Amino acid sequence: MWCRTIHRDLSFFFSGMILIYAISGFVMNHRDSINPHYTVTRTLHHIDNLPSQSAFNKQTVLNLMEQVEVHESYTKHYFPQPNHLKVFLKGGSSLTADLTTGEVCYESLKRKPIVSTMTTLHYNPGKWWTWFADIFAVSLIIITLTGLVMLKGKHGLWGRGGIELLIGIAIPLILLFFVK
Repeated sequence: MWCRTIHRDLSFFFSGMILIYAISGFVMNHRDSINPHYTVTRTLHHIDNLPSQSAFNKQTVLNLMEQVEVHESYTKHYFPQPNHLKVFLKGGSSLTADLTTGEVCYESLKRKPIVSTMTTLHYNPGKWWTWFADIFAVSLIIITLTGLVMLKGKHGLWGRGGIELLIGIAIPLILLFFVK
C-alpha cells in the first residue's frame, strides 16, 4: 500500500520535471540539427556599388543596414578579411558583406523562450537548482524502486517485468561499451 502511495505522489509531483527534462534532453541530443537556444534566419541581399573598405565607418554601416532593412542596434564592425565586412548587432544577430561581389547576408538570431529556458536546467543554473535536482534524482530512484515492487506475479519483477528490467539495463550498457 505505501509503495503505491509514494510512487503515485512522487510521480505526480515530478511529472512536470520529467516532461521538461525529456523535451529539453531530446532537443539537446539533436543540437547538431536543432539549435536549442535560437532560431537562426539568414536573408541574402545583393547591393550594387558598395563603398570600398577604406570608406567604411559607422555611418556607412548604418546606411547599409538601412538598405537591407535591418533594424537591430549596431554594436561594432570590422573586416576579418580584405573586402569582407562583418557587423555585430545587439542580441547576437550579424550582417556580413562581400564588398567585391555585393553579396550581403543578414543573420537574425531570435531566442527560443521556452525550449531555451528548459535546456538551461541541464546546465545547473545555480545552487538552488542543485538542491532541487538532487531531490528530483533521489525521487526518481524511489519512483523506480516502488514501481518495481508494486506488481506481483507473472507481470511483476519475477516475471515479464524482470525480463523488461534486464533488457532496459542491457541496452544502454551495450550501446555504451560496444557501439562507438
